[in-house]
Amino acid sequence: MKDFALHESIEVVLVGSNRRNAGVFERAKIAGVNSCYFSREDLEGGAFLQQLLELKVDWVLLAGFLLKIPTDFCRAFENRILNIHPALLPKYGGKGMFGMNVHEAILDDGEKESGMTIHFVNENYDEGAIAFQAGINISELNSAEEIASSVLKLEHEYYPKIARELILEYQRNLE
Repeated sequence: MKDFALHESIEVVLVGSNRRNAGVFERAKIAGVNSCYFSREDLEGGAFLQQLLELKVDWVLLAGFLLKIPTDFCRAFENRILNIHPALLPKYGGKGMFGMNVHEAILDDGEKESGMTIHFVNENYDEGAIAFQAGINISELNSAEEIASSVLKLEHEYYPKIARELILEYQRNLE
């Protein structure tokens, strides 16, 4: 939210989560942004999509979101849903590849590099077009926790920046 405050053409209209106690609700309240909880049924049944359409939302940015996005939702926001993944896709993506599962698999496989991927969302886990990737050398890291910490720094550095760039490019193309 704060990452978009300097761009008057970008307005965060809603923060949503499928976790009732998500910390993002407090951050939204502090920022003065409306927020809502939605259930898996709201997502799969179309109620949450309808809410976004009524608000005239242009983009959906996911972070830490693990549910599969329904086809109708993907079509309504085609090429306008971004997600962040804690690995260099297409490796270490797909169902079950989230959080520490990813970092432990990377460590177990003896990878020398990891990173993060910002990608467009489609109907399949982690298979949408890649918008941006940033990698780091992990050969000196000894635990999944160390990898996770290093990758999280990349996510915090790049996700807001790349999302802003894509949204502003989209807006320019509409003019």
